[in-house]
Amino acid sequence: MTETAQAPVFAIQRVYLKDLSVEIPHAPRIFLETQQPGVEIQMDVGSEQIADGIFESTVTITITTKVAEKVAFLIEAKQGGIFEIRNVPEEQMPLLINVVCPNIVYPYLRSNVADTVQRTGFPPIHLAEINFEGLYQQRLQQMQAEQAQAAAAPGSGSAGTGNGSGGAAH
Repeated sequence: MTETAQAPVFAIQRVYLKDLSVEIPHAPRIFLETQQPGVEIQMDVGSEQIADGIFESTVTITITTKVAEKVAFLIEAKQGGIFEIRNVPEEQMPLLINVVCPNIVYPYLRSNVADTVQRTGFPPIHLAEINFEGLYQQRLQQMQAEQAQAAAAPGSGSAGTGNGSGGAAH
């Protein structure tokens, strides 16, 4: 084989909005509330190999705002990206899939969420930057701790393992 055939390949094939849902269950009365809404944000990262050398990376965000225990609005959005990744050392793949790809997809998600919130008529919500490498390291530590706990537990014949896609509230 030639050297170019062995060269690592990392290419963005497509970035797309995979899912978007908006609910304003108490409209129009919720717009008359004068209290500042409370905001809860949950985020999750996922990935899947969809063909040889082709991977999908997704970042999902759920924003729930409440005014006096009533849901003002709920937004769920999932941004996806398709990436070609070939001839990359196996030990580098988890970092690419869990850190690099979400870092590329996330700005598109932020923009779509900001636009969606603006269209609801509520005050804007601008999502903060996310340290995907820090989240990935946290998930690895959590998985290692769970595996160590399962191994130490007496009579634990078969321990279930997580899929590594835990959510993080910000």
